[in-house]
Amino acid sequence: MKRLMAAVSVTALSLAMAAPVLAADNNEEPVPVSPADSEGPSRLSDIVVTATKRATNLQDTPISISVASSEDLTNRNVQSLMDLSDGSVPGLRITTFEARQSALTVGIRGIVPNDANQPAREQGVGVYIDGVYLARQHGLAAALLDIDRVEVLKGPQGTLFGRNTEGGALSLITKKPTGEFGLRAVAGVGNLDSYNSEVHVDFPAFGDFAVKLDGVISVQGPVTKNRLSGEQGFGEYDRRGLRGQVRWTPSDTFTATLAADISKDKNTPFYSQLLNWNYFNLPVVPFTSASIPSGSIRDLSPLVEVEGEERMRMADIGVPQQWNINDTRGIDLHLSWRPSDNLEIRSITAYRDLDVDQWDNIGGAHRPPVVGPNANFSRYSLAGFWQHQFSQELQAVGNIGDRIEYVAGLYYFKETVSDDAATPTTNRWNADGTGYTILDPTPTLRGSRFIDRASTAHSESKAIYGQATWTPNILNDALHLTVGGRFTWDDKDGTLEIVNNALPVVNGVAGELHFASSVERFDPLVTVAYEASENVSVYAKYSTGYRAGGASSRSLTYRSFDPEEVEAYEVGVKSDLFDNRVRLNAALYAMDRTDSQLDFSLITGTRNTLETVNAPGTTKIRGLELEGLFQATDNLRLSASYTYTDAQVPDTANPFTGNMQKVFIAYTPENAANFAADWESPFMGATLKAHLDANYADASYSFEQFDVQNDSSFIVNGRVAIADIPTKLGGPSMEVALWSRNLLDKTFVYRRDPSNRPTFGDYGNFNMPRTVGLQLTVKY
Repeated sequence: MKRLMAAVSVTALSLAMAAPVLAADNNEEPVPVSPADSEGPSRLSDIVVTATKRATNLQDTPISISVASSEDLTNRNVQSLMDLSDGSVPGLRITTFEARQSALTVGIRGIVPNDANQPAREQGVGVYIDGVYLARQHGLAAALLDIDRVEVLKGPQGTLFGRNTEGGALSLITKKPTGEFGLRAVAGVGNLDSYNSEVHVDFPAFGDFAVKLDGVISVQGPVTKNRLSGEQGFGEYDRRGLRGQVRWTPSDTFTATLAADISKDKNTPFYSQLLNWNYFNLPVVPFTSASIPSGSIRDLSPLVEVEGEERMRMADIGVPQQWNINDTRGIDLHLSWRPSDNLEIRSITAYRDLDVDQWDNIGGAHRPPVVGPNANFSRYSLAGFWQHQFSQELQAVGNIGDRIEYVAGLYYFKETVSDDAATPTTNRWNADGTGYTILDPTPTLRGSRFIDRASTAHSESKAIYGQATWTPNILNDALHLTVGGRFTWDDKDGTLEIVNNALPVVNGVAGELHFASSVERFDPLVTVAYEASENVSVYAKYSTGYRAGGASSRSLTYRSFDPEEVEAYEVGVKSDLFDNRVRLNAALYAMDRTDSQLDFSLITGTRNTLETVNAPGTTKIRGLELEGLFQATDNLRLSASYTYTDAQVPDTANPFTGNMQKVFIAYTPENAANFAADWESPFMGATLKAHLDANYADASYSFEQFDVQNDSSFIVNGRVAIADIPTKLGGPSMEVALWSRNLLDKTFVYRRDPSNRPTFGDYGNFNMPRTVGLQLTVKY
């Protein structure tokens, strides 16, 4: 009840503040809609995207794109990018790094970096918010602040978006100030002690200025409870964010928008539980044995539970667990000047930084160190991560006559990142494993830790790019040729300062380890598109992209690795059929990736040593993407999608053993599909809205080096709402909604780690359980 009252009180306060100023509903940046057919079902709406740096109709844009609108996000109760891990956006794969909500792994078309949360590592899919690149995995799970749409651009985006977009780009576009009063307030409550509150206020214009404020709170209790009193549980979060925008429009030809945001994402990792034990059926010696003979395995403490089928709701071992805390801040200035009808000059200046305090004690006695009587256990992974970045982009977007449209730009990016990590143990067994004590927490305090590693990295990138589309005066203007290219100059360096609480030692010599790289490259794009009819178009595209190289700070020698590069070939068709009631889009692609960056890990005691190497030969990724929409009636819309991905990586030498072995693509199911149905109809003077979506994915791998798969998944989400409830003449409208994620409460392992099979067993993480909630929305 306290959580519900907290959410409602924020909403009520916002309404009270806004009550004296009443205006019409705020239709923020509406998407153009095709006219309805008065004699039949409504037509599908046009969808506007900005994948080519200009506003275009999705169906006229020759690239494979999936779009999730603000309504789609609401229907799926998406409050963070974490919620898109169910596969509801076609082709987009999102998961936690390790089991931590503090860093997300984002993948498209088999480009899925496994461990990109180190200072000198990069993502393979670029994440952008309002055109500003977010360089780190950390902080991506922060609460979303009034998103208008999410665009998923598939395939290399090296020409217009640059480095680290070899798999594609995930572009988030926020709602902008309108200059007309509008207020939307949300209050919700759900199971797992969850509650949320949102306030979005568009203020009336004063002079040439328009202002918009957004605030979000999203809280959830633990999925798995901690037995240790006073400590945080596992899988919980407390996400809060605030964003303000000011738009200045002194004339019809100039606009300046200044935006600033701040977010605090407090969370805890999901519990890593032992899925099996004694995998190789070895002889078992008692827990109390002084030693373990070769070829044998020590028995478990009687307190340890092995559960490989169901998610543990209460941890069997209590451990110290604090919040992971991600603090993100950013400010960006967008300028737009239109000196003529045929030209727009844009500038995007942005600064962002983030601070991360990581506290991860997720395994208790379910993961190394593997120990016996009177010995220490439970690895507490503590890390600090600090990053700041500056970027400047200039764009010229225009056309030459009626035949040529172009985009040209200059880009500059600079980043500094540093981290440290420590892994103390927090628990100690008694003599027979029937009890344990909590160790002195002093080693967990910053300044008192035994530092496993510490490093710093710097990146500087400069680019010039251009892209033009020519429509020759032939074939009734149905043929379009696009040519583009990007020159990039990348400089990167790093220093490994500490290994095992001392200077690194290589070949008996102690001292800091360094790497430096300088890369110059050109990424071209060629697209041929043909309008076969008014509602059907086909295209063929060639493009390239790359992910920058670096060095592994988890390595004892700071081993460096080269950039990986990809060449992609794509053919596709886009169609609106049956009087714009059916939309079918398809893309078939082939990508050849060279110098694939692969991670190999070796766990010794509490230390995880990781080496990243470039695979020999060519990684071949082939795939098919299908998406369909069907406006069945005025009230019912159906949608479905299917993706097929086949990835073959050449055998690669394991740097720890020297042996050639099979390697795999992480978190990429071979087959994935989803289906959704949306209903909308009048209901007692209001509107009834119902949504149901179902999402399936084949089993996939968690690691490149292990031939071990996770479980397949099937997730159903649903929402029923009564919207547009009138309150009084000129007053607000209301919506009451009941929602559920994982409606059928399906349980599956989304991450499985077999690193310790010989001495222990597999451990892993289960997906989120069913969540349900009730939500009230009020709009002016």
